[in-house]
Amino acid sequence: MNLPQVLRVPKPLLTVSCPPHVHCGRTMRGRNLEILLALMPALVMAAMAYGMSAVRVTALCASTAVLTEHLCWRLMGREPETDDCGALVAGTLFAFLLPASAPWWLAALGATLTVGIGKMIFGGPGGGPLCAPAVGWAICRLSWPDLMDTNTAMLASTLPAPLFDLKHFGPGSVDVTSLDLLMGRQLGGLGAAQIVGLLAGGLYLLARGWIRLWIPLGFLAGAAATAAVYWAMGQGPDPLFQLLAGGTVFGAFFLATDSSSSPVGTLPMLLYGLLGGTLLIVVRVYGIYPDGVAFAVLLANLLSPHLDRIRPRPFGARRPGGRS
Repeated sequence: MNLPQVLRVPKPLLTVSCPPHVHCGRTMRGRNLEILLALMPALVMAAMAYGMSAVRVTALCASTAVLTEHLCWRLMGREPETDDCGALVAGTLFAFLLPASAPWWLAALGATLTVGIGKMIFGGPGGGPLCAPAVGWAICRLSWPDLMDTNTAMLASTLPAPLFDLKHFGPGSVDVTSLDLLMGRQLGGLGAAQIVGLLAGGLYLLARGWIRLWIPLGFLAGAAATAAVYWAMGQGPDPLFQLLAGGTVFGAFFLATDSSSSPVGTLPMLLYGLLGGTLLIVVRVYGIYPDGVAFAVLLANLLSPHLDRIRPRPFGARRPGGRS
């Protein structure tokens, strides 16, 4: 039976809702899960090199990071958003910078600092001006240098320490092949030194469109060009060594590309990457630490807002002086 005319609800002509009105179908949870997938080859290589110690440190950092973020959401009086897996990614990235011999309390405290100080204190995802895993690593490196130093903390390891030898004994003391460096046969962060696995993961993220080419390209180019200058002056090894040793590749693909602390324009991203790669080599040459990839990324983060001011001129805009 038809309803009386007065009881019929007219069909709305226009429905207004909150933006975004068009969605590409991608989510932060999907992005973070694919980053974790991209980290798996390096984690497998780390487990093969260091045994279950690498798995223990990674699992402890990741779980502590998730728990810390959940508690922070509760303290802020907001519904927890830990299901987006952002804390899981941050904890895993921090673990990759640690030596496999890191004690449990250092791994747990560092993961807590990574999420609490590097991320949640700025309001949560997307608000941090600095790369959160680099923040956690820097605090721990300055506070407990012996435990964070891979060469000191892993004296029992038979793996070579090329960056340590370079820093303390000069370029002539480096005796390691490029193949050894590629395959992760070097002392370094448990995941940051697994170059083949990191390259595979980085290329996967590029192919999937989760990161753009310009930051990794600029970072590697800046590191190679700066290393070439010092190599020509006789003050360092060849550029290929600097690209494959330590955490250069890890910084280029996984730290410098942090979405909340990196610029967005093509030219700003390229300049940001060049700056980060240049600072990495400068830190290695003049700093007291054998590998300063996290410090280089943090310094580049500080200039990211200024680089974001480099924008193309809008079509039809007038130049200073009144000419279009």
